[in-house]
Amino acid sequence: MTVERRSAPLGRSRRPTIKDVAEAAGVSRSTVSRALTGRGYAASDVRERVLRAAAELGYVPDVMARTLKQQVSRSVGVLVSDLRNPFYAELAAGASREARERGYTMVLADTSLSAEAEGEAAEALVALRVAGVVVTPNSSAVSTYLSSHGIPVVEVDRQFAAGSTDGVVVGNRVGARTATAHLVGLGHRRIALFIDETDWTTGYERYQGYLEALSAGGIKVDPELVVSSGWDVTGAHRRALDMLRGPDRPTAVFAANNVLAEGVWRAIGELGLRVPGDISLVAFDDAPWMSMVSPQVSAVSQDTFNLGATAVRRLDERIERPESDSVTTVLNVRLVERESTAPPPAL
Repeated sequence: MTVERRSAPLGRSRRPTIKDVAEAAGVSRSTVSRALTGRGYAASDVRERVLRAAAELGYVPDVMARTLKQQVSRSVGVLVSDLRNPFYAELAAGASREARERGYTMVLADTSLSAEAEGEAAEALVALRVAGVVVTPNSSAVSTYLSSHGIPVVEVDRQFAAGSTDGVVVGNRVGARTATAHLVGLGHRRIALFIDETDWTTGYERYQGYLEALSAGGIKVDPELVVSSGWDVTGAHRRALDMLRGPDRPTAVFAANNVLAEGVWRAIGELGLRVPGDISLVAFDDAPWMSMVSPQVSAVSQDTFNLGATAVRRLDERIERPESDSVTTVLNVRLVERESTAPPPAL
């Protein structure tokens, strides 16, 4: 005989309220509020009693109710372009830690370089009444929209609204000039630039740094060596195959970001070419894979974690002082020389 044992479904227990905490601690609800938020006076022994009662009851503040009352939350939005790219993942990690340390909850959204997704995410953040937003913008539209709703914005990595919103960027022009000058100093004259775009501040500044280094080295720019290589590894790989198959291929490549560098690296290997014996390679963005392959790839390193953290610090300052002038912070970069660059092969 089979015996079935049945039990009643677990009932949902009532969520503890601020009233429950007040009764357990023997104080008023307003005292509980002051003790838990740190706003207003509460004696240290009373605060400890309230915190202990809240912990024992498992009390969690109703953030939405507080938001509705105060018209703003202790949440910040972070909109990034593509979390599949380790650059944006690291930036978001830096932003998350800084937000947590400053008492904010971070709401993260990946826009996948889509203007539509970016707009939808911005609308959601407005609806959530976030205190501010850090964004790697695709255009000026998102910053304009958020600002029109009174939400402080910090543009990070690139800027479209410099002068009207705060920004945190890196020395893109200096980094690109240093990387290209390194190749020039090794004797390279045919240096290709793989770049995704030149309209955004990142792409434009890196392109200008490349041009400046060539000019300083007395090298005339060859438009055929400036390759618009798309936004992903596949596009860069395809363009690199086309360029490097030819008899008049460059002796060196400067890839303007880590994704493009990966596409070029794969193409070099697929064609049976040697780095740096046949072609030198240097990149902007020191992605983890660059120090894991052989030979290791020389790269312009930027502290991406600190980039995200600095953006949240700047946002917190803007939230506290909304009327102060907008500020653009530029973080330093450095060239990490590894094994992927050498003098050009003898003809």
